[in-house]
Amino acid sequence: MIAIPRLLLVGLAAIFSSFHLVLGVSALDVPSNPWPGVVAMVLYTVATALSLFPLRSVRMPVGIAAGNVAVSAVSLILVLPQLDPDAENGYATWIIGAIGTLMTITVVRQRALFAWTGIAVMVLGILLWTRDPLQLPELGVIGGPIWVGIGQAATMAIVRATRDARLFELAEQRAAEWEAQEEAEFSERRVRLGQMDRVVAPMLRAVIAAEGRLSADQRRECLHLEAAMRDEIRGRRLLDDRVRQEVLEARRRGVEVTLLDDGGIDDLDRHQHARVTAVIAQQIGDSTADRLVVRTARPDDEVAVTIVGLRDAAEPAGTDEEEPTLELWLEVPRTPGDEKEPGADDSAPG
Repeated sequence: MIAIPRLLLVGLAAIFSSFHLVLGVSALDVPSNPWPGVVAMVLYTVATALSLFPLRSVRMPVGIAAGNVAVSAVSLILVLPQLDPDAENGYATWIIGAIGTLMTITVVRQRALFAWTGIAVMVLGILLWTRDPLQLPELGVIGGPIWVGIGQAATMAIVRATRDARLFELAEQRAAEWEAQEEAEFSERRVRLGQMDRVVAPMLRAVIAAEGRLSADQRRECLHLEAAMRDEIRGRRLLDDRVRQEVLEARRRGVEVTLLDDGGIDDLDRHQHARVTAVIAQQIGDSTADRLVVRTARPDDEVAVTIVGLRDAAEPAGTDEEEPTLELWLEVPRTPGDEKEPGADDSAPG
């Protein structure tokens, strides 16, 4: 749809440019020597063909634009000396309209400086030939500057409209992205609030019923629920119903569980995500560590999630605190395969 109008415009410009050649050929018997006019026609044809040649960029190359100005000057030198400025030359002055057309093509292809330079060369050449400024309108010299001015105005309007359209398109894209982000955040908040309502609402009702006088077990359960709320914020896609249940059971056993989702598994599809969370739930449920840290890897890493389990060292009386020992180090891959878990001889990562 874009190539057809451009091809049509190029075709119309080629036909209009050829019209000047037809006029020149029809008046070859007017000049005293027709061969300089023929050479000018060849130069004009080559310059027009290069100017209309389809390129990726609408903007004309500098070399072609400068060549158009040079062809205009040379053609004037070839054609005008063969004519009598005081006689009726008819279509033998075809070069005047041809230069105007060539400069109009040049300005449309966004080389206004070269186009106006060519017009100035044409006007100066006609003045030197006729030595009478009053003959300029009669020879059609005024038409060239008018068409170049119209072409420049139209080109500037099109360029401005194209730029504005692009800005509007970018603004529309940003508005659509912002709206999609808002809708996603709203949906995410609604889901999180629904989950928290199902988890926390029973305990809140129990707190209200007990008028704040809670037993030690109830207080511990409140702490577990508070940690679950933090998981919903920090754990995000590391969580599903089974992982939530296993984390809660682990905390009830006294295990300190930390879930950190840095966005490393956002690109996993539904099946891959279910496989990863199944491994997380199983490891949390089977682990006997005192502390568990589950964290996503980088998005470009082959590992999706790393699970680390630490066992606190015993602290005999009168001794310094010892470092915890590594009980579990598991890397869950993005694609199905054997999880990487070090053996007894492997050392803990730094």
